[in-house]
Amino acid sequence: MKRQELINQVKEEYAGIASIESQQHFHQTSSEITPEAYYEKLLGMVISEIQNGTFDNCRSGREIINKVAADKTILSEWK
Repeated sequence: MKRQELINQVKEEYAGIASIESQQHFHQTSSEITPEAYYEKLLGMVISEIQNGTFDNCRSGREIINKVAADKTILSEWK
C-alpha cells in the first residue's frame, strides 16, 4: 500500500479514537494532557515512521495502529 494512503487511514483512525477517549473522560488519569493532544502527538510520530518506511510491510492503517498500541517502542521518538 502506498505510504500516503496509510497516512490517511491512520489519521482517520486516530481521530475516531481521540473522539471516543474524550467522551470517556480520559482526564481520570494523572496526566494533564488531553486525548486530542495525546493522539495528535502519537499521530505525528506514526506519520514520521510511515514516511521513513517503518511500516512498509503493513497493509492498512488499522494494522499500524494495532502494532503501535501493542508496542510504542516501535516509534523512534517514543519516550
